[in-house]
Amino acid sequence: MFTSSVYARLRGSLPVVVLLAGALAFQGAHAYESKAKAPADIVDTAVAAGSFNTLAAALKAAGLVDTLKGPGPFTVFAPTDEAFAKLPAGTVESLLEPENKAKLAGILTYHVVPGKVMAADVVKLTSAKTVNGQSVTIAVKDGKVMVDGANVVKTDVAASNGVIHVIDAVILPK
Repeated sequence: MFTSSVYARLRGSLPVVVLLAGALAFQGAHAYESKAKAPADIVDTAVAAGSFNTLAAALKAAGLVDTLKGPGPFTVFAPTDEAFAKLPAGTVESLLEPENKAKLAGILTYHVVPGKVMAADVVKLTSAKTVNGQSVTIAVKDGKVMVDGANVVKTDVAASNGVIHVIDAVILPK
């Protein structure tokens, strides 16, 4: 049972307790918010976007997920699901077969440039050497950037280990 002096002390400290609890709750929410807004790696960023399901499946089949989750930095010219759908019927399914793993890896690494190349830098280039060893051709026409004939439709998608530039076609090594 509370005595009047205990009750008086508790009642007097109630605003301090409420203020302290509020500050702790805010600090906890702020810490969660900061973590939630930190960019994910290239693979997780692409998966979260929801329009790169085919690319994600291809990266897995080619054994490249761990590489693109690594420290990088990488620049990925990422074809959307619609870009993969433009390939001839059966192409994607064939490339996902285990016996075509090396060919698939060659195609996917042709979409990756070492380093973090932001859009402002891409437009200054005429070519870029890819991870697979070949170079892609970069052209700017009427203010639009093209990589090996594919249109860059979105730029500078930030990831913790690099950047993604979205393209509307799958580009193939020569």
